[in-house]
Amino acid sequence: MQLVDTQPAILGEGPLWDEQAQVLWWIDIIGQRLRRFDPADGSDHTFELPEKPGTVVLRDDDRLGLALQTGFYSFDPATEKLTQIADPESHEPETRFNDGKCDPEGRFWAGSMEDAETGKRIGSLYSLQGGTCTRHFGGIGVSNGIVWNSAADTMFYIDSPTRKVDAFDYDRATGAISNRRTAIDVPDGLGYPDGMAIDINDRLWVCMWHGWAVIQFDPVTGEILQTLDVPVRNVTACAFAGPELRELYITTSRHGNDDVGLDDQPHAGGLFHTRVDVEGTGFARFSD
Repeated sequence: MQLVDTQPAILGEGPLWDEQAQVLWWIDIIGQRLRRFDPADGSDHTFELPEKPGTVVLRDDDRLGLALQTGFYSFDPATEKLTQIADPESHEPETRFNDGKCDPEGRFWAGSMEDAETGKRIGSLYSLQGGTCTRHFGGIGVSNGIVWNSAADTMFYIDSPTRKVDAFDYDRATGAISNRRTAIDVPDGLGYPDGMAIDINDRLWVCMWHGWAVIQFDPVTGEILQTLDVPVRNVTACAFAGPELRELYITTSRHGNDDVGLDDQPHAGGLFHTRVDVEGTGFARFSD
């Protein structure tokens, strides 16, 4: 496990590999920054944002898609122009958008959560396509990891306080989801599931908040297949990267450690890298 960026984020999240440019995008939620790491030269460029970002996705053009505190946006890195697409929670001032990804058809999915994190379950999960924003369900505590299997008939999703990974039947043509059930019950003592990635064998790589690890699960059996130790307590998200998609980049957080401090985790908030023994999956692009 290698620390690849020595400028820590307050709350690192949302790693996203751009296979065309061979760079990694990631965000600092509390720091209100979008970051671009280039493994070729180790450079890390920072873009300041006007509010908290929740996630970043690729688009069909040179722009990016962002879920910010107040909804869905497009962002042009060349000009730093930010344009709002939709604000589905303009009626709900207590929430902000958190994690999200694009599905196999290019819909931009992102979920919301209570910004103050007092335990209210007032978040919802949305998808955006063709200018239409669809709310799928509510009652969410902390909307987090979301991925689709290789057959594109199952969506996996995390609401972190539940300590579960749920599965849904997914209709690729319509974006409809149904038949929610538990795929993984996270065992006691391992922390809370946060962001996740999926490999070509449809195994889930789940980052553990309060867990010091990324854990590979079999979502069919719920079995733990392997554990990658991370020298940070709050492990937030991961992404397969590199020319062969066998590199794993991992984001972490300095935030959320008031009860334990940072003495035992001096690199909290850092971006980490390791090579893994399986090929990952790439990222679909937002097609709006």
